[in-house]
Amino acid sequence: MRTPDRGGITPTRWKTMGEWLRDKLPTEVDTAGMLADERFVYEDATPVRETDPYRPNTFVWFYRDLREEPIVPGEVAIVYQDARILVIDKPPFLATTPRGRHVTQTVLVRMRDQLGLPELSPAHRLDRATSGLLVLTTERKWRGVYQSLFQQQRVEKVYRAVAPINTSLELPTVVTNRIEKTRGILQAKIVPGEPNASTRIELETALDARRAIYRLAPATGKTHQLRIHLNSLGIPIENDPLYPEIREDNPEDFTHPLQLLAAELMFTDPVDGALRRFHSQRTLPLTV
Repeated sequence: MRTPDRGGITPTRWKTMGEWLRDKLPTEVDTAGMLADERFVYEDATPVRETDPYRPNTFVWFYRDLREEPIVPGEVAIVYQDARILVIDKPPFLATTPRGRHVTQTVLVRMRDQLGLPELSPAHRLDRATSGLLVLTTERKWRGVYQSLFQQQRVEKVYRAVAPINTSLELPTVVTNRIEKTRGILQAKIVPGEPNASTRIELETALDARRAIYRLAPATGKTHQLRIHLNSLGIPIENDPLYPEIREDNPEDFTHPLQLLAAELMFTDPVDGALRRFHSQRTLPLTV
C-alpha cells in the first residue's frame, strides 16, 4: 500500500498513519490490533506506529499470516559493532529485509531478535543471493546519516566473484554503460543513454584452467550491476540464477550459492571522522 501525496484538489485529511490505515482498510480488518502487534512496517522494516505523523507518498507493508519458512543455512557473523553501526558478514540465500516469501529468514529479523535492537535498519542494499558485508544502523536517529554515505557513493567497495576465464579479454578493464530495472521484471538491462553504472574488473586468481576469481570495484551501485557487467563480457558469475538466463527458483535449494562476495568496505565515519575499513571473512568459492 502507498499513501497519497499531500495537496491536490482535495487536501489530505489524515493527521496520523493510524488514521490513514483505518480509512484505507475495510472495517472488518483489526487495524488497531495489527498496529499493536507491529504487523504494519515501512520499507526499511521499522514498524508503523498508531501516532506516527502522516507520511505522504510512503509505502506501507504488512505482515500476513506466514507459512513456515525453510531455515537458511549459514551464520550471520558480526564483523564490528558500536553504538551507531553494526557490520555483519551475510551468508548466501539470506535476504536483508522482509519481503515477499522471506520474512523471518532475513538478516533484519535474525539480528533484531539476537541483539535486542528493535530499531536496527540496513544502511544499504545487498541482494539475497549475494554474500558478504552489510552495514546496519542500531537506532533510527543514525539511519539517515549512514544511508547518505551509500546514496552519495562515498563508500569504497570491493567485491570478488568466481567466473569463467576468457583469454580474449584484456584485463583490467572498466565497464561503463546505462542500466535500468523495471519493477516486476526480474532482470535489469543495459540500455542506450547516458551512463549510470561503472565497474573496474580485474583478474585476481586463477582457480583452474576454466575458472578464476575476479576483483570488482564498482564506482556506482545500480541493481545487479556487477552481475550484468560480468555477463556483458561473456563471463557470467558462477551459479547466477538470473544472468544470462533466468533459472527456476527453488526456495529450499541451497546447494548452488551465487559466487559473488561483498569483500571489503571503506568509508570515513560521518559522525566521528574515523576511517572505517572492513573485510569479509568468507572466501571464494563459497560453500553452504
